[in-house]
Amino acid sequence: MKTKTKTTNKLNVNRFVIRKSLLGTNTVLLFTNKTTGEKWEYDHDEIYSVHQERFASMPCFQLRKVYTQTHSVPKFCRDLATEVK
Repeated sequence: MKTKTKTTNKLNVNRFVIRKSLLGTNTVLLFTNKTTGEKWEYDHDEIYSVHQERFASMPCFQLRKVYTQTHSVPKFCRDLATEVK
């Protein structure tokens, strides 16, 4: 009997990002702020699914299918992200 295993992709990024092209890819992102050295890890699909309506209503996401935050994880997403020490 074969069992399906869910593979997780890990991606290092220089800013917090939610991209429509990453949806469904089971990607965990590690965001490192170059200025402060702060590191956060988050599940891309989990954050998108919880805040889907919010992202869908943003002009940047409607136009470019991408939401980014350069300096930190947005406050509304911090409960789903883990700060890496």
